[in-house]
This record gives sequence, C-alpha cells and structure tokens, in this order.
Amino acid sequence: MSDKDTQSKTGKTAKTREDRLKAALKANMGKRKAQARARAAEPQKEKKE
Repeated sequence: MSDKDTQSKTGKTAKTREDRLKAALKANMGKRKAQARARAAEPQKEKKE
C-alpha cells in the first residue's frame, strides 16, 4: 500500500513541478521578448531625434 501512495505523490509532485517550470519559462520568455522589443525600438527613437 505504501508503494502506491508514494507513486501517486511522486506523480503529483512531478506534475506540479513541471507545471511550475512551464509557467516560469513562459513568464521568462515573455520578459525576454519585451526586452528585445524595447531594445529594437531604442535605435529608431535615436535616429528620429
């Protein structure tokens, strides 16, 4: 019985960890894309001035 309990807990833990990692990766990619857009927009502003 304890083997089944540990397997289900491990499966849940792995799933939640995977979900957290996916969410963190998505947030990180969003930040990086925003930074890249901001950096790409900076030279255009300088050229116009």
